[in-house]
Amino acid sequence: MANVSGSTYGLTTLSPIIEDNKLNLCHSMQIRWYLSQLPRDHRSPFAQLSSTYLARLVVMDDVVFVGHPACEEHLKSRYLLFETNFDGDLNTYLRRMATEAGEFVNAVWKHCVGFPGTDTVDAFITYMKTCQIETTFFFADVNDQTVESTLNALKTQAALAHFMEKHEGLPPADLQAAFGKFVERLHNAPPLPRGGDESRNIAQERRPHD
Repeated sequence: MANVSGSTYGLTTLSPIIEDNKLNLCHSMQIRWYLSQLPRDHRSPFAQLSSTYLARLVVMDDVVFVGHPACEEHLKSRYLLFETNFDGDLNTYLRRMATEAGEFVNAVWKHCVGFPGTDTVDAFITYMKTCQIETTFFFADVNDQTVESTLNALKTQAALAHFMEKHEGLPPADLQAAFGKFVERLHNAPPLPRGGDESRNIAQERRPHD
């Protein structure tokens, strides 16, 4: 299946943006303004969806003409391009978007043609699937792990690098004893919080203290 790489799903949608020349600020500009105000760290709406690897929203005014021998083409309207990679199946992710990030979803997609809102989740899922295009040549660099397991691996990597830096040059017996304590603390460390908080500064904020 082109949209799937291992356990990772690649979703791409194109939603036509409403055209209304009577507005002081057109719908495409309202989307751009709203997106420009959003946080891009662990407070991002998509960071709150814990299965999200990455997400991108782009307003497309038109397609680029690359020159001959290609034919010059133009879009019939502006489009909102949405791309995201996530763990799991499509229905579950879209349902989570509607229920866990509904305010954000409505603020963005209300400017698009035919958007039904998120109050009726099934209608929202149907709408997004209608706007979906096949993700071709999809390859996920981590396609057999979840977001949580990937973040845990990064946390372990950062903690180990810190341990090696701090204990460099110790006598073998002392190093072995310190490493045993390090492994024990790492094993007993609390699980990562939801919302991507670890990814913003994992090496400094959650590494075990030696």
